[in-house]
Amino acid sequence: MPAKTTLDDRAVPAEVMTPLIRGVAVLRRLTEAGGTLSASALERATGLARSTVDRITSTLARMEYVRLDGRDVVLAPRVMELGNAYLAALALPTLLSSHADALADELDESVSLAVGDLDGIRFIHQATRRRAMSLSFGIGDLLPAERTAPGPLFATEWTDAQWRTWRERRAADPRDQGFPAVPPREHPTPEADFEHRTARARRDGWALDDQLIEPGLVAVSVPVRDPRGGGRIACVASVVSHTSRHTAADLRETLLPRLRSAVAEMERELRDAPQPRPGATPEGLAIWTGASKQELGREFVESLARGLTVLTAFGEGRADLTLTDVARATGLSRATARRALITYEHLGLVRRPGNRSFALTPRVLSLGFPPLSRTTLAEIAAPHLAELAARVHESASLAVLTPSGKEVQYTARAATSRVMSVNVTVGTRLPAYATSPGRVLLADMPRGATEGHPSITLTDLRPLTPRTTTDPTALSAVLEKVRAQGYALVDEELEEGLRSVAVPVRDRTGRAVAALNVAMHAARRSAEECVREVLPELMETAGRVERELGVAGRFARVAWG
Repeated sequence: MPAKTTLDDRAVPAEVMTPLIRGVAVLRRLTEAGGTLSASALERATGLARSTVDRITSTLARMEYVRLDGRDVVLAPRVMELGNAYLAALALPTLLSSHADALADELDESVSLAVGDLDGIRFIHQATRRRAMSLSFGIGDLLPAERTAPGPLFATEWTDAQWRTWRERRAADPRDQGFPAVPPREHPTPEADFEHRTARARRDGWALDDQLIEPGLVAVSVPVRDPRGGGRIACVASVVSHTSRHTAADLRETLLPRLRSAVAEMERELRDAPQPRPGATPEGLAIWTGASKQELGREFVESLARGLTVLTAFGEGRADLTLTDVARATGLSRATARRALITYEHLGLVRRPGNRSFALTPRVLSLGFPPLSRTTLAEIAAPHLAELAARVHESASLAVLTPSGKEVQYTARAATSRVMSVNVTVGTRLPAYATSPGRVLLADMPRGATEGHPSITLTDLRPLTPRTTTDPTALSAVLEKVRAQGYALVDEELEEGLRSVAVPVRDRTGRAVAALNVAMHAARRSAEECVREVLPELMETAGRVERELGVAGRFARVAWG
């Protein structure tokens, strides 16, 4: 039996990577706090020395897992690649999310998919409805099993040891304060209540949540069983509503039959799905960590960075990996990879499905995923816009095309400090045909789609200045040029004295979902200077936003507004 040592009052195997344990603790505390904590608050929450917190956050910032915003440490979208590795390896979101989304659209109710995580349940997909009262849980949120509809279904497969763990947790935390996603329990229920619900779920094959989490919230759940896994529960699908729309009895009578049909479709999907082909593995990570250490010195904790890269070795078609597989995928030595895996096993982030293989557990989603799974494109872009505005000394904005296609709406903005500056606020709408963001987005529409589009008509193309393009044929030619060159420059067509340049922001599919632009007074830069000086900075910023959007939007739904 390996020797034990003590770290932060916990007995751990001697072979663990101490910096990795501490780095994981920092990420978890940030996640539990909603994504932002001051360095002083992290020091208190983790019990680590301030110098240690500073070195860890400096390393995480280098990895783009956090941003250092003044005194605050803020989770950044790049950290979601850790949770993405688990979700890709799991494969269930890839195979089943479209079925959940279709059911949510059909019923006009929120639908979720969850997996069991020890004595709790953790969400792996959310298809929510936009309402004044809507579900606020995100992907990765952990809930106590006994306060949910999926919980009794998972508990039907619990071992005696799992039931014992559940009872110990309830005794130690009767108010569920260890579950930040749910309100504290005011009146603990007897253990027999959950045991009775579990027995009923085993008998009926479905389960109900009648306002167990909070008043008004009701849900009905059905297990999705894996035909290739001996019929064990792969995940649980739930329809969630509010008592203003459905009572618990309504859910059982009206929505349960359709949920069961959707689950049958999901199980067919699991049965017929081909074995996933292994996706690309990360490259050059070991070299990058070494170079970062050389550049930053003691402010970069190389063992933490290398340890975190081990999680990214897993992914699509790479659910179970041997030590050799992990070392090969990351470029790390077998000894380093082994210590990282032992550390993760101790932390409950990795399990051993076989004697020689390792697999990620749902707990990986606790590393930054829940608060960021609800992020918007505007939130992703905001810090990058601020940096862009500081570099070019002009205001920078993010805009999206409105559903009609007639206007662009500004959703994020970073202003510069000038006596005379462009006065556009978040929420402002401007005609798409006469703005650089609008032209970038119109140009991305499929060829021919603009013909007959409401924004491209002679009556709509009114002159805003003497230089405004108002001829539909001429505007089509302008859009063709924008499409070819990848940017739009609008020179005093929206307002005299206003010059702006814009580039597209593309999602994972290559579709332009928004545009970044820099606007200025025409006296400060010529059109040629805009292209020479501002455009490269704009394109670099768009690339950064796109990379973060690609990570954040792989399994979570990023709102454009």
